[in-house]
Amino acid sequence: MPLIVKICGLSTPETLDAALHGGADMVGFVFFPPSPRHISLQTARELGRQANGRAVKVALTVDADDTTLANIVEALQPDVLQLHGKEA
Repeated sequence: MPLIVKICGLSTPETLDAALHGGADMVGFVFFPPSPRHISLQTARELGRQANGRAVKVALTVDADDTTLANIVEALQPDVLQLHGKEA
């Protein structure tokens, strides 16, 4: 089984670039306001464009409602949703 590397909590173009240049297979973005790694939808849009085609994009949420998830999907266009909490 091949090793897959995911680096999560990326929040700036510089940290994303370092992860991509380091060979990350997946890059994660946090959408949970209490987290110091939480990013805005505008930042997600920009980082998503930077990561497009270079790594699998993962959106991490905690107890996000349907509207929040829809907004995240629209902004980031993630390949994977990583849901933590009690989402139905």
